[in-house]
Amino acid sequence: MDGIKSHTPVVDQLIGSAVNALNQARIDDEFLKLSQQDIAFDLAREQMQKVRDFISSPGNIIGSMSTKHGEIAEQVEVALRNSEQAIEEGLQDASTFRATFEGVGRFARADYLIDGVEVQSKFINGTNNNLMHVLKHMDDYPSFGKDGAFYHIPKDTWQEIQDILDGKPVEGLKSTTIEAIKAKVAEIERETQRPFAEVVRPGISDYKDVQLGKINETLDKHDQELASQNDAKRTQIIGDHQPSLAEGMRATAMGAAVGGAFALGTGIYLKYRDGKNIFRGDFDAQDWQDVGLNSLKGAAVGGVSAGAIYTLTNCASIGAPFASALVTATKGVASLALSYQRGEIDLDEFTNLGLIICAESAIVGAMTVAGQALIPVPVLGALIGSISGKFMVTVAKSLDGKARHALQARMDEFARRLNALEQQVLNRILSEFAALGELTAAAFNVDNNLKLLEASITLAQAHGVEKDKIIKNADDLDAFMTA
Repeated sequence: MDGIKSHTPVVDQLIGSAVNALNQARIDDEFLKLSQQDIAFDLAREQMQKVRDFISSPGNIIGSMSTKHGEIAEQVEVALRNSEQAIEEGLQDASTFRATFEGVGRFARADYLIDGVEVQSKFINGTNNNLMHVLKHMDDYPSFGKDGAFYHIPKDTWQEIQDILDGKPVEGLKSTTIEAIKAKVAEIERETQRPFAEVVRPGISDYKDVQLGKINETLDKHDQELASQNDAKRTQIIGDHQPSLAEGMRATAMGAAVGGAFALGTGIYLKYRDGKNIFRGDFDAQDWQDVGLNSLKGAAVGGVSAGAIYTLTNCASIGAPFASALVTATKGVASLALSYQRGEIDLDEFTNLGLIICAESAIVGAMTVAGQALIPVPVLGALIGSISGKFMVTVAKSLDGKARHALQARMDEFARRLNALEQQVLNRILSEFAALGELTAAAFNVDNNLKLLEASITLAQAHGVEKDKIIKNADDLDAFMTA
């Protein structure tokens, strides 16, 4: 239908606007997520600074100079857990931290809460001594460990116990000490009726890392690790917001919807012009078939155009209007090239009609790249002619040497008319066009489109569509429309 062809630029610009909106939504969401991650990282650093503030006044820490590590270990445990959570989950405030001292007295049976569960921290020198202090605490608080509450001990101490239980060799321990450790583990399990690994769990820190003389070095290391963790999250966010096949498929679906709707409206109008009003029931089976087939064609062309525009806007960093116009030109010149190769038009007709088709891309490209600068009308005319010729030469690569030479000569002629200033503007625009490389060919590649068809078939099968109802090729489409 000629009406569809004549309005292709309009459809492509509409599709371009839709694709641009899709791209912009992704970009806006990326900016939002990165901003939120920055807030989360600041929140994490605040938690670690609290530990530094705490250790800056050793006199306020419970215990002698040799035992203050116990309360330091508690501060590190809570702060580091919350810092890692803030970065990993992108927290915006402290209201959802899983570890807290809130609601726990300084000398209560627990030292802090994790996910609302009481935790007692026991950082004692020596594995056997550590378990002895756990058992003593259980004597003081008989229900502790039986009710879901648990203990934290140094990470390296816990690992040593696990190695003993697994029968692995442990250096520096006498056999009597090993047997004493096993006996205390058994006693803990007997008292609580729970597995040891549930009642006694490893803390974040090794015993040596929370000593008063070592803690600043430990905090520096944690700060570096948190910064790396945050960098990884930012990288992930950026990666998650890159153009993707899934989003490209959504763009294709949007383009198909726009193209199909426009073709449907155009088809109904053309039938009305021929004296058939759909709203008065004037359509017969042939009319419905004509409109339906053209709607499907419009949807197919719209889908391909959307995919091409999505590729150009995201891979060549050009604006949607320019990409849309280029897609229109590509389709138009390709159609003319086919007519020329069939002998339906001569070289002059092909060149003149092709330049007219490419003029839209040239105008949009000039306006897009030149920005707000005013271009005098004579200059604009020369620019449009030059850019149109460039588009023609690039898009019509399949033509014979004679045709390509004639097109190149026409483009060179336009370029020779430009003065130095005009040439600068042209070079700016053509440099933008050069960034497209082979993307136009890729966007309209038959193999790529076949892959999209295969993907659509797989998707239909995944959703349980009956095999005989899946359109797999042109014959299936014809059968469907004529049924």
